[in-house]
Amino acid sequence: MDTEHNEQPNNTLYDVIIVGAGLVGACFASLLKSARGKNGQRLNIAVVEAGAPPKPVDLSSDSAVSESGFDPRVVALTRSSQDTLASIGAWESIEALRCCPYTDMHVWDGDGTGSIHFNSFDIGETDLGHIVENSVALHSVLQTLTNASNVEMIYGDGVEQLGGDQQQRSLILLSGRVLSAPLIVAADGSRSKIRELAAIAVRQWSYGHQAIVTTVQTERSHQFTAWQRFLSTGPLAFLPLHEATKGENASHFCSIVWSLNTDVAEQMMALSDDDFKQELGRAFEHRLGDIVAVDKRYSLPLWQRHAREYIQPGLALIGDAAHSIHPLAGQGVNLGFLDAKVLAEEVIRAHKSGLNLNDFSLLRRFQRRRKGHNLAVMAIMEGFKRLFGARNLTVRLLRNMGIKQVDRLPLIKHTIAREILSSGKS
Repeated sequence: MDTEHNEQPNNTLYDVIIVGAGLVGACFASLLKSARGKNGQRLNIAVVEAGAPPKPVDLSSDSAVSESGFDPRVVALTRSSQDTLASIGAWESIEALRCCPYTDMHVWDGDGTGSIHFNSFDIGETDLGHIVENSVALHSVLQTLTNASNVEMIYGDGVEQLGGDQQQRSLILLSGRVLSAPLIVAADGSRSKIRELAAIAVRQWSYGHQAIVTTVQTERSHQFTAWQRFLSTGPLAFLPLHEATKGENASHFCSIVWSLNTDVAEQMMALSDDDFKQELGRAFEHRLGDIVAVDKRYSLPLWQRHAREYIQPGLALIGDAAHSIHPLAGQGVNLGFLDAKVLAEEVIRAHKSGLNLNDFSLLRRFQRRRKGHNLAVMAIMEGFKRLFGARNLTVRLLRNMGIKQVDRLPLIKHTIAREILSSGKS
């Protein structure tokens, strides 16, 4: 319901209001915090988060988030995302806390013999990306906002209504507080409240899959390799983690993302830890030996969503609020960081030029720069899912032949490796 609230006495005015203090929303705020306009003034920014502030990151064993000490939620960051995080001063903190570079990727077809191996040294690079725990990444991004006097963090207060007009948009929070700004940016996830209130249509469907996520300890070292096996029931990824304090076992931990048909996922979630370790080891073909230990398992339903429009007058969607995709290639948060980077560039350009942030041409440029790329990545991911989910014998034979052929062609392989490294750079 769209109503007018700008004249209420408790209305607080900002230049930009960001709804959602997750990785993408917090990164967007940090990208904007130091921008100065024609007269040297900085933007006045509010970040609204319905949840409580995250707990401080403490990687000591006494306060471990799980039995292994690792956060079960991780992000696989490309070089493009690393560069964005470095530009706001977050990457140094991530490296100081904990992250795991991976130098290799090994992908193989579970229904055949086709496989492909990528190595960063073949293209003159030290790594292909980094696996970072979500809590570590979020802590490091939020730290960049700690001393930003022009950024107000509002926690524990959700959005109830969206109002205003083309000149000034407004939010009524559950507490009754009213906030207004010429630009509101929704970074509030795949079930975005702002997107719903703005009545922005979404194309969506269920994959009929659940993703089981947890941390496991393996018998052998992960070799700083991202492993992925494609099965007809869905992809299984082992993503490397590293903790120096674990001594000889430092490289024996992996974050797993196992995408399964919903009925199969429910069966796996119901297994005892010992039985689950056996099933997981078999599904992974024991590439790293036995599964020695497993943390608590979590299961998440998988949907693809894409907003038909990313923008309205005075409103923009970024990250999962605009698009969410299958996790098989770990591109979700990387696409979100690209959204934040591009929208920040447009906002900063307008601010420096003295343009109003409700200038719709600003938002049209953002949508033009991001929508096509996001749709292309989503189409590729959907194509991969369908290709590797196909049970037709002819398709499986051709698929295996294609994978083997690519693995034998260094030029094509190196081109793909470079795309993995710098995915999404604009």
